Amino acid sequence: MTDLAIQTIEPNRRLDAIDRKILTVLQEDASLSVAEIGDRVGLSSTPCWKRIQRLEADGVILRRVALVDQNKIGLGISVFVSVESADHSESWLRTFADAVSAMPEVMEFYRMAGDVDYMLRVVVADMQSYDIFYKKLISAVPLKNVTSRFAMEKIKSVTALPVPAAQAG
Repeated sequence: MTDLAIQTIEPNRRLDAIDRKILTVLQEDASLSVAEIGDRVGLSSTPCWKRIQRLEADGVILRRVALVDQNKIGLGISVFVSVESADHSESWLRTFADAVSAMPEVMEFYRMAGDVDYMLRVVVADMQSYDIFYKKLISAVPLKNVTSRFAMEKIKSVTALPVPAAQAG
């Protein structure tokens, strides 16, 4: 078994039903006190706090953040950018990944399987801001093709992962 497969399986084995309830509660509202979280999952504060600390130490909980409405801060345009590259070398990818990761407009960045090599979710204020971003993107490294798709309406957007139930066995 590969290291990645081991890393994927082991954390799931360590998560019991209470850990999963804690994750569900925290994803819904991370501002709750430990006592409130404990009440919702059936624990007193100290054991609940210890479990949260373990989930953080194990890297299951990456961080706790505030979610901001992009429209209310003037970032009304969401763009899904498909990128195709003619170069698939490790050095090209490292340069591209570093450049794109440094661009604050990029909210998500994926290497894809299929007919597109990379997919970015970008947020900007307006078309002029996107044009500036686009010029920055295409000047970072040589690219074969860049396709921009502008979202007209956000129909669903969630941040909470569907925490799977503990598997018996």
